[in-house]
Amino acid sequence: MQTPGTLFCFAHRGYRQKATENTLQAIEHALEFDVDGIEIDIWNIGGQLLVKHDRRLGRLIAGSELLTDLCPDALREKLLPCGGRVPTLREVLETVGNHCQLNIEIKGPNCAALVAEELEAYVRDTGASFEQYLVSSFDHRQLYESLQLLPDVRRGVLLGSIPLDLAACAEPLQAYSMHLSLDFVDAKLIADARRRGLRNYVFTVNNLDDLHLVAAMGADGVFTDEPQLMMNYNAARTAEVLFLNDEEQDPRPAGPV
Repeated sequence: MQTPGTLFCFAHRGYRQKATENTLQAIEHALEFDVDGIEIDIWNIGGQLLVKHDRRLGRLIAGSELLTDLCPDALREKLLPCGGRVPTLREVLETVGNHCQLNIEIKGPNCAALVAEELEAYVRDTGASFEQYLVSSFDHRQLYESLQLLPDVRRGVLLGSIPLDLAACAEPLQAYSMHLSLDFVDAKLIADARRRGLRNYVFTVNNLDDLHLVAAMGADGVFTDEPQLMMNYNAARTAEVLFLNDEEQDPRPAGPV
């Protein structure tokens, strides 16, 4: 259970300061911080769920091809800057194990059914709990498909703006959480989501002032590239709570009447 005043910490694409994002190495480094959760991005590449963020090659792997035009085996042969390779979703599930929450962000088309199949198979094979997983996307149609196929897995609604009807879009998706852009984070949106029983997570928060900002607005957690910053922030908040509790339960005897 979280200490009051702390924020749930998702390591954004693993720990990107130690290894290339979305690799098993980055995930392993994030787990060393004892983070609450890890976020990854997935694409359906030739019928396989591969963990990658960009829709094209070029930023981390030489080339300019669309991921969806590639053969999955050819993509997995390419080395990333840290020396790792593009992992499959199953490899990530096995690496994370039961150590923390895993947020699986659907980036490309036609992923929902494969995600449902992969999670069902992994839970069946290992005895893991569906509650450990959170499927999120800007593609709310695929979130709705996920609801139909595997309702036991939580859904996170990604927003890059402030809708006119605030958090109403989460209701037909029976969502667990709203994932809100730091650029458009809004106290009214957070409050509306909270009234609807939703958690609020903000992306991507890498600055201490921004941590204070989103906490003051009522956010429940953040996605961050800086797990150490989050650990320090939460440690400070926990220390404050303990100090206040000690002050309230001061055992010193009362003075003379």
